Amino acid sequence: MISAPLAQERELSLLEDMSNGWDAIAEQFIRVRSTTGVATVCNWAASLPHGASVLDVGAGSGVPLTAALVEKGFDVSAIDASPAMVAAFRQRFPDIRIACEPAEDSAFFGRTFDGMIAIGLVFLLPENKQYDLIRRMADALHRHGRLLFSAPRERCVWDDLLTGRPSLSLGANAYRRIVTDFGLCLIGEHSDEGGNHYYEARKD
Repeated sequence: MISAPLAQERELSLLEDMSNGWDAIAEQFIRVRSTTGVATVCNWAASLPHGASVLDVGAGSGVPLTAALVEKGFDVSAIDASPAMVAAFRQRFPDIRIACEPAEDSAFFGRTFDGMIAIGLVFLLPENKQYDLIRRMADALHRHGRLLFSAPRERCVWDDLLTGRPSLSLGANAYRRIVTDFGLCLIGEHSDEGGNHYYEARKD
């Protein structure tokens, strides 16, 4: 049985962790992160002008997705809520701007972008915060800007294998409706080599 002070300390720790558990397992995640999804992101990025501004929302350590975008010549900025992930990112990409803050509260540097990606992030949030994040990402796109985010096609709830915390997919029908409600046009859905599902939208 956990004593009242320890229980309160644990609850406070969870409340203070704005990374949804990812900061605690950052080293493990960086170690096991594969190149899955790189081809999908690069195919999406091919629709952007060379040198376009791209925000990687939930960038982690920047490997492999930020690295791929930088290699393609894009002007990349990044956001991640895990201090450990951000430290690893800054060590690898000292010249790339990154903010250590939760995506759901981020001001996105107070600017707009030609493209935004949120890979492996949206479904980590509660339903209301997913709506709000997608709305704010839509607002932070230039006209004709493009958004790519990932979430399972099915509506489902599961515990993340690394953090043990619940994840929630609202399902394809909900995500299609949400992007339309927030002024985006859904222009494609994709699956990568790992079976992850992606939604591609454009701001008209």
